[in-house]
Amino acid sequence: MTTEHVTVAAAHVAPVFLDPAATIEKAIGFIAQAAEEGASLIAFPESFVPGFPIWAAVHAPIRTHDAFAAFAAASIYADGPEIRRLQDAAQRHKIFVSIGFSERDPASVGGLWNSNLLIGDDGNVLVHHRKLVPTFYEKLAWNPGDAHGLRVAQTRIGRIGALICGENTNPLARFALIAQAEQIHVASYPPVWPTRPPEQAGNYDNRSANRIRAAAHAFEAKCFVMVVGSLLDQAACEWIANGDKDALSVLEATPASESFFVDPTGAVFGESTMAQGLIFAGLDLGRCIEPKRFHDVAAGYNRFDLFDFHVRRDRLRAAHFADVEEEGAEIATRLEGRQAG
Repeated sequence: MTTEHVTVAAAHVAPVFLDPAATIEKAIGFIAQAAEEGASLIAFPESFVPGFPIWAAVHAPIRTHDAFAAFAAASIYADGPEIRRLQDAAQRHKIFVSIGFSERDPASVGGLWNSNLLIGDDGNVLVHHRKLVPTFYEKLAWNPGDAHGLRVAQTRIGRIGALICGENTNPLARFALIAQAEQIHVASYPPVWPTRPPEQAGNYDNRSANRIRAAAHAFEAKCFVMVVGSLLDQAACEWIANGDKDALSVLEATPASESFFVDPTGAVFGESTMAQGLIFAGLDLGRCIEPKRFHDVAAGYNRFDLFDFHVRRDRLRAAHFADVEEEGAEIATRLEGRQAG
């Protein structure tokens, strides 16, 4: 049975840059705090562990080999000890956890994904999503993901989905979640996302862009949206700039992200913040129903006889090793023969 009234928390916090163990410890502290203050779900920013690869934006690719090596070394496996600690914390505090992390590819020592996990209040992983397409300079750090994680989890507090940063601009990715009756949508973002030097006009405004697309998704899906941004602290700025004053000026002048909540009408409500800490919102999931009478694009306000939408949700792999499957089949056949004899 789904709870109609839910309290959620957005963690607008900075990681301990490139220190996954310390960042996980920090996350566990906020998980405990959110649970103590009555939240049933806490959401963390994009690539919270071990931080966001903004160095790819402010330095030439040929000057970022060491930065990438450090970032890869600090990235984590989806089934590694760091994630298990988060699972234990979620189970211990009986709270759902959505968290972004840079995921290591078991098939490649240099392969990484921009990933997000939704962990249940029993400690089990409910959804493991890899960002479909790294955006702009993110391609220098991460590989394309797949649609395996385009899933909405049915939970006791409602139907929860999540997309990472620019995916919230992708109408097809968003519709894949809308078509699964999403009620609570987590949209995770980096601390800053520079596209131009500060002396030029037209730099990307994270805050403004995120408000536009959060409102669009909330209005189209008739769901609540949690927008979760991050912070870039001084230690991270200095590491990323690496002594380059121009790079540091870009980081300091680029518009910062914001965390806030949007209701099913597309209106921002409740708390918002650009400072480190938790913000909370009470969600009445019953409010998702009435707007569906006006525009329900997953049901009566669409034409599925005219539009045919397919999503491949199998995991993409570098290779499929048939000999392993064949050997397994041969062993099974031999065992069956012995048993028959």
